[in-house]
Amino acid sequence: MATLQELLLRSSRTFGVGIDLLPEPLRGEITVAYLLLRVSDYLEDSEALADDTKIALLDDWRRALADRAERATVVERLAEAREDTPDALVARHAATVLEGLDRMGPEAREIVVRRVRESTAGMARWTRRGSVFHGEADLDDYMHEVAGRVGLLLTELFLLRLSGLAKRSEGMMGLGREFGLGLQTVNVIRGLHEDPRRGWVYVPRSFVPGGLQSPDAIFDPSNLDAALAVLTRLAGKADGHLAAARQYVRLIPRRHHRVRLFCLLPLFFAIRTLAVSRNNPDVLRTEVKMTRDEVRSITRQARVMGVSNRWIGWYCGRLAR
Repeated sequence: MATLQELLLRSSRTFGVGIDLLPEPLRGEITVAYLLLRVSDYLEDSEALADDTKIALLDDWRRALADRAERATVVERLAEAREDTPDALVARHAATVLEGLDRMGPEAREIVVRRVRESTAGMARWTRRGSVFHGEADLDDYMHEVAGRVGLLLTELFLLRLSGLAKRSEGMMGLGREFGLGLQTVNVIRGLHEDPRRGWVYVPRSFVPGGLQSPDAIFDPSNLDAALAVLTRLAGKADGHLAAARQYVRLIPRRHHRVRLFCLLPLFFAIRTLAVSRNNPDVLRTEVKMTRDEVRSITRQARVMGVSNRWIGWYCGRLAR
């Protein structure tokens, strides 16, 4: 039986590194929250499940998070996940993750259960609705459910566990949501090459230049200029959200350096990934990502210099270039 730490490391090396930097009890609480959300992600994204089955299982999973009596059937079904993906791996060990949830303190458990249930319900709603994004508001609505709520979850846990944040709570909640939207917008860009295969194109129709019938048309090589225009629009959107994310980190007192570092790493990785994706037609046909050397360099420098707000601003500019 895999442990929570093993599941974390096997499902996300980069996010796992950030969580390991956190002090307890945040480390354990965010580990469990992350793994619970990976189960929800599996149910939303699985290519082996029909949409009706996904919706039913998402509803079952949401109920199981709040009521132990509802767990047995859905945990048994999740154990049958056979895809060779990180999400499926965590889903097969859902019982272990739920045991970790049960060991959490009551205040943290209430936050995690409430926010994960909200996100799971949002995933079910969008699975029912399908891949139709008329405008930016539709994309923001979807990204709020799958990522914005994660920013709210993390912020609530920070407010619970960290001193010196009470007077900043309102600002941090709004910026935490923006942080999640920023990371998810970069994920949308990174995943463009997979959209035609999986049947979900996360591009609002309003982003597509006139003359094209639908967002799918940007993947036609003859429409490269239109595709690059869409990419520019998405990159600009990501810039705005990530600017809010930088403000979020600055609100965390320097004495909570490990928590700042936990937030800085995904921010820096997103900024650098966006830089190598911007105006790059390769994103339409393959995954574009940072090199391992860049990941190591960013992590090393953030550990040493992340206490300085001035340095953070300078380094974000450097990564963006």
